[in-house]
Amino acid sequence: MKYTSIVTAIVCALAGAPAAVAQSGPAYNPPKTSWGAPDIQGFFSSASLTNMSRPASATGLIVSDAEREKLYKGNIYTRVAKEESGKSEHTLLTDANPDRAYNRFWMDPGADLGKINGQYRSSWIVEPANGQIPFINSGRGAVRAATSEEEFSDLASDNPEDRGLPERCVWGFTGGPGPVLFNSMYNNNYQIVQTPTQVMIMSEMNHDVRIINIGGTHDPKTLPKWGGDSVGRYEGDTLVVETVNVEPRQKSFISEKGKVTERFTRTSEGQVLYQYTVEDPTRYSQPWKGEMPLNASQGPYEYACAEGNYSMFNLLNGARTMEREGRKNGVRKQIFAGVAEAE
Repeated sequence: MKYTSIVTAIVCALAGAPAAVAQSGPAYNPPKTSWGAPDIQGFFSSASLTNMSRPASATGLIVSDAEREKLYKGNIYTRVAKEESGKSEHTLLTDANPDRAYNRFWMDPGADLGKINGQYRSSWIVEPANGQIPFINSGRGAVRAATSEEEFSDLASDNPEDRGLPERCVWGFTGGPGPVLFNSMYNNNYQIVQTPTQVMIMSEMNHDVRIINIGGTHDPKTLPKWGGDSVGRYEGDTLVVETVNVEPRQKSFISEKGKVTERFTRTSEGQVLYQYTVEDPTRYSQPWKGEMPLNASQGPYEYACAEGNYSMFNLLNGARTMEREGRKNGVRKQIFAGVAEAE
């Protein structure tokens, strides 16, 4: 797949794009919609070098400028960019590293660590205090797939249905419109649209959409849904969303026993603070919480899934070629193959 947004985003980053910031001004008065609800509509990006879970090298949730520098230099995307910088062979039309699924040119993770209230964050998870998802061992595999960039390794290739949902353009593989929202290697843009009765969150990745119904209750008889059964309400200047019954094939952060509660609060003209609580006793030893800034952006670009319907044909045809040659099909290319260890 080709992602048009990567080119624009990388150019902006090289030009000195500012770090992700979510700051709450004491005098800020959030706008209202024409029907009186807090207005959180717009185009936003979650791009940042801060991830959901805290790296082992971080001392805590909030880090100093000096520690931010260390985390920045040790970040995998920074290291890949450093490795490829100045090498003329790493160009748009050259696969300079055949063991790597993507060259750095095509990655759009963000330019710096994220900030909330003007302070650098080492992770989005704020509880537990160690910044890690409190897995119960039996739930780890199911959730890991929801955040993996390499979900479709070693799959059969006899039919399109053998391949992963993202390859079939059914649901994206970077979290999409949630629940939970998070940031990934690229396609981190969202669009939020409100009406008096519903809120829509559309993600750039695969243009997946989640519809949130305002008011009412969850329907216990409803079939599992992509993005789940989401019911919202307004508490002051905050949109509160409770989601259950997520389609299991989505590989969400919750099972049929779980619930995600999200809070969207506009903290300035250009930022919405996104907070969430994940509860699922079948997967986690305790509820866990996080918060992340959604920063105003230019909006999603076209996501050309399957590249004009050639990708699936070529994938299956390539598998037949490998079979004729007696080679194993399904060999995975690593995204960060050969990257030097952090300094």
